[in-house]
Amino acid sequence: MEPPTTLGEQLLLLSLDDESGTAKEQAKVALAVSAASLVELALAGRIDVTDDRVTVVDATPPGEPALDAALAAVAGRDRPGRTGDWINRLRTDAVARARAGLLEKGLVREERRKVLGLFPARRYPEADGSVEAAVRQRLDAVVLRGSVTPDERTASLVALLHGAKLHRLAFPDADVRRVEAAMESVAHGRWSATAVRHVVRAAESALTVTVAATVTTNLAAGG
Repeated sequence: MEPPTTLGEQLLLLSLDDESGTAKEQAKVALAVSAASLVELALAGRIDVTDDRVTVVDATPPGEPALDAALAAVAGRDRPGRTGDWINRLRTDAVARARAGLLEKGLVREERRKVLGLFPARRYPEADGSVEAAVRQRLDAVVLRGSVTPDERTASLVALLHGAKLHRLAFPDADVRRVEAAMESVAHGRWSATAVRHVVRAAESALTVTVAATVTTNLAAGG
């Protein structure tokens, strides 16, 4: 049986090169991991989104450190914040906690080295490939082959990947247009309860806008 992992941990696994541990698409992945925290809280019945405002409906900690921290942050605000604002606000902590979760579960290992002999750097090569393999098989069955009806978590993962424009991360060798169309179909299907669908749609929309803004900023800086 596949060991339990959060959606954020699954996204991070998909982004790490198995051998070198180098992270791909770091900016987009960080946003997706952060959005995944909100989606997980919706799946656990802790939050909802109304008019793009994130509200807490149950402040009971889910029992997963990363989600407990995210819920505490949302619950600690006097006024409901917008989905995009929360994705940006939770980003650093969400990535750090997802990485810590992968290390604790023995799925990656940490390697420390110095770049050019001066600058410290950390890499996270794969230590146990079973979970990533299972995630990729599940995505393949749902998106490429359409042979399996997605459960809420798998469909949520597809929506997050789609919203953050991480299609190649999940399907590096597949036809891009075919993958995008299939992922959009899954992401917008009626596979979840209304509350979860609200949060997933809001997270996907916020990701699309934020990723586009991030790419534009980076291009301007590089130019």
